[in-house]
Amino acid sequence: MFAFANLLNTVISIYIWCLFIYVAMGWLINFGIINTQNRVVFLVMDFLHKITDPALRRIRRFVPNLGGMDISPILLVLVLIFIRDFVVVDLVQMGLG
Repeated sequence: MFAFANLLNTVISIYIWCLFIYVAMGWLINFGIINTQNRVVFLVMDFLHKITDPALRRIRRFVPNLGGMDISPILLVLVLIFIRDFVVVDLVQMGLG
């Protein structure tokens, strides 16, 4: 049980980092600092979009539009931290208890 909890914790942490990188690269693209004509930038953004957009799309259905400000990544990170802190800790306690 401890190995599964550790794996779940690692996967959630990697997903949170992918969200941060996706948001940061989105800002850099919007400000013209990096260009999606670069094949590496395009491939990284495409990969990050494919893994983060399904979860973000579900949150965007319920979050009102705040005038161009997208807070869905923030809410998703909070949900993932909640899952990591409560579910993983409960799994570890079940395995030890």
